[in-house]
This record gives sequence, C-alpha cells and structure tokens, in this order.
Amino acid sequence: MTHAQAIVFDAPRTLSVQTLELKPFEDADLEVAVSFSGISTGTERLLWDGTMPPFPGLGYPLVPGYETVGTVVRAGPQATVPLGAHVFIPGSYSFQGVRNIFGGAGSRLIVPHDRVVQVAPEFGPKAVLLALAATCYHTVAIGGTREPMVPPDLIVGHGVMGRLLARICLALGWPAPTVWETQAVRREGATGYPCIHPDEDTRKNYRAIYDVSGDGSLLNGLISRLAPGGEVVLAGFYKQDLNFAFAPAFMREATLRVAAQWKKHDLLAVTALAESGALSLDGLITHTLKIGQAQQAYEIAFGDPQCLKMMIDWRG
Repeated sequence: MTHAQAIVFDAPRTLSVQTLELKPFEDADLEVAVSFSGISTGTERLLWDGTMPPFPGLGYPLVPGYETVGTVVRAGPQATVPLGAHVFIPGSYSFQGVRNIFGGAGSRLIVPHDRVVQVAPEFGPKAVLLALAATCYHTVAIGGTREPMVPPDLIVGHGVMGRLLARICLALGWPAPTVWETQAVRREGATGYPCIHPDEDTRKNYRAIYDVSGDGSLLNGLISRLAPGGEVVLAGFYKQDLNFAFAPAFMREATLRVAAQWKKHDLLAVTALAESGALSLDGLITHTLKIGQAQQAYEIAFGDPQCLKMMIDWRG
C-alpha cells in the first residue's frame, strides 16, 4: 500500500481526513494496520488550538497523534517483529507532504521495527494508554530506575495522567498519594487513594507535589504547600512562561524539577506492569468514535470534562 488515510490539522482548529502518500518501505520497517488511536488532551490540544510553544519541526499542515495500536501486516527482512503481532506505536514519520507531529493518527503506518512495542492482544484499545503511562513512570523513575527522588504524596489533577500516576505509585508499592481535582465529575473513580478538592486540604508539609494539570498559575500555591526541602515536579506541558515568588521557595529551600519525554525503558516498564496485572488500564477510555466523526471527536476530547480519553476507531 502506498497511500493511507490520516487526520490532518491544516491550520489551528481546522481538521480534515485526507489520503496521503506513505514513506518508502525499508528493510527494517513494519507496515501496521491501525485499529485505534488516542487523542492527547495535553500536547495535542496545543497543536489543535495553535498555542504550542516553539517546537522543533512545528508547522502546519501536520498529522498529530502518538498513541496508536494496530496489527503488523508487512515486515521487512531485517524486522524482528512478526506478521500478525499486536503493537503499540508512539507516533511515526509515515506521511509525505505534511509534518508528522507526531504522525500516529492514520489508518496505516510505516515504522522502524525497533520503534514499536509488542502488546498482548487482550489489551485491545487500552494499549493506547501506554504512552501516558510511560510519561507518568518517567516522572518518578528518571534514568530507568524504580527509585524516585521522593515518591509523590500529592498529585494535582485527576484526568487520565493523574489517575495513571496514582495507579503506578500503588503498583510499585509506594504509599497512596493524595490527588487534587477541582471538577466534581472528575473526582469520581479514585480507587486506593483519596481524591479531593484542594479547598478541602489544609496540609502544608508535602514532600513531593507532582503537577499534571499543565496550569502554570498554580505554582505559587503548590510551593506554599511544601515541607522544608520539598519538591514540585512539573509533569504537565505548559504553554505559558512559568514564574514564582522567590521568597516562599527560598524559605522552604524548594526544588523544582521538570519531567520531560519518556524513554523506551519507561514504555517497557509500564507494559510489563500492565501485563502482570499490577497496573490497571481499566475505566480510563470513556469515548470512542469512528474516523468519519473526527471533528466531533476532537471537540469532545477538548471540551467535555466527562471525557477522560477519546479513542478514534480506524477499523472498517
């Protein structure tokens, strides 16, 4: 196959589904028939509304998406992944004539074999959550270790990433963190840890606060909740410049840490946790629409607080 359908952001807030030319197939490549792709409410939202800070390769038109699962339908002679394997693909450079940022929202992808991770077929569409799970794991396991600098005792935000981070803490045997969430509908679904409105919490001695909200305006308030020597980990993606009052941070001798992109070992680690049953991916996908409903899917994903994770179904 030399062409495939893809979701294209022609400009901010302008979407189309187009048939695009695929990159040439090479000896170490796989061709993957996509079953599902997820919509990220973090970085993908910034690409959608045009507020993404300067980013290498950023420009329109672009194919978004880095949460894709499918089946291998062709394998080059140097590829080590077999035909028929179910795989997770964290984006691609499959499509010609557009920018692939992150290039995963298509009906067929051509990717190097070492870019994918094989997943159990029974994961089904839940495997799209592995990218966010790997992002969460990376925040607490820099360098691929299972030992964080300090385990999170407060997580800010109870969307998919906040839930996955809390679940990973429990899966690794760490104490249950407290989770803050301002929207009542999103405080539901916490299992094994408390999820409360920030106004209900009077604690001011947190050792490690992990912010997954992406709201930089919260920084001063979070610093005020730290114990002496405490840490704020910026685990969201922030479109605005961040600033904070120096004196409160100085008095607490606070640490600010930025958690960046996950690495392959993080993805393998969370895949193993999920396959073992220690990490549940259940209850996080709330909406699924067909590719012909792509415009509606993005509007719901970014506008409906009851939508934790929107899935695009490419089958058929």
